[in-house]
Amino acid sequence: MESNTEECGDPVRQLKLVPGMTADALVQAIKGAGAYNGGALAQAVDIYEAMLRDETATKFFGLAGAMVPAGMGGVVSDLIERGHIDILVSTGANLTHDTIEAIGCHHYHGTSVCDDIELRHEEINRIYDIFLPDEAFIHLEEFMQECLSEIPDKTTVTISGLLRHIGEHLDHGILATAAKCDIPVFCPAIQDSMLGLQFWFYNQMHHITVDAFGDMKDIIDRCYAAEHAGAFLVGGGVPKNFIFQNKLITPSGFDYAVQLTGDRPDLGGLSGATLTEAQSWGKINEDAAAITVYGDATINLPLITAAVLERLEHD
Repeated sequence: MESNTEECGDPVRQLKLVPGMTADALVQAIKGAGAYNGGALAQAVDIYEAMLRDETATKFFGLAGAMVPAGMGGVVSDLIERGHIDILVSTGANLTHDTIEAIGCHHYHGTSVCDDIELRHEEINRIYDIFLPDEAFIHLEEFMQECLSEIPDKTTVTISGLLRHIGEHLDHGILATAAKCDIPVFCPAIQDSMLGLQFWFYNQMHHITVDAFGDMKDIIDRCYAAEHAGAFLVGGGVPKNFIFQNKLITPSGFDYAVQLTGDRPDLGGLSGATLTEAQSWGKINEDAAAITVYGDATINLPLITAAVLERLEHD
């Protein structure tokens, strides 16, 4: 029988599991199989490794979705501390939950199969299968009101400056680590969060001005200064758009991009939009190394980062 394998790529290797496999060993085995989103995950590890090894690359990280309640905030804090994030753009919700954890409150394992009306009566808030008691928001309000009281009235601050101020009053977590490592945290939709709501409450009796456009110059200057640029996007939404739009006005787009999403591209939403679509806008360079991994970020984020950290530390 005449063979037509010339049109094919490498053969699929059946994945073999070995007791005690490291994260990178598992990823390498998945790469040998190379199919579907497992293959995309293995490519993401290679691209992310290349991004971190490129000393000329400015590394952007977009954080959307309920990642901190799911325990992923520790991954982000570690990446900041290791110097693997130069610019963080987050939703206000993740930073709210980060602050809640940092002041000593906790998110709790719950269940998605429950009576939500009963939970409301018990003053428990649900994020799928994670529970967060109302008590945490009482402590958040106490912390925020005291923290904000240290900003003099009639002061003008940027959103990133406000977040730096909050981080300087925390001992651990994303905002605390970013403040300690001098990494800017941008949150263009901070009003859409409990942090924003707490600021509004405080400012009813005070006169602090938040310059919502003040961060634009800072992040755009950083985009222009970047010889190369890489983006690691957890989810989409505002963080993804804010990262991409600020490279639109620079001569070139991103050289590296990894996107973790569970959203469909055919509905037209940004969170599901493919990275190839971003090339039509010039957000990602034509020759960029880019991949989208579909699936649960609470699985893909720690696996990708663990495999890359292993590679970097075993040089």
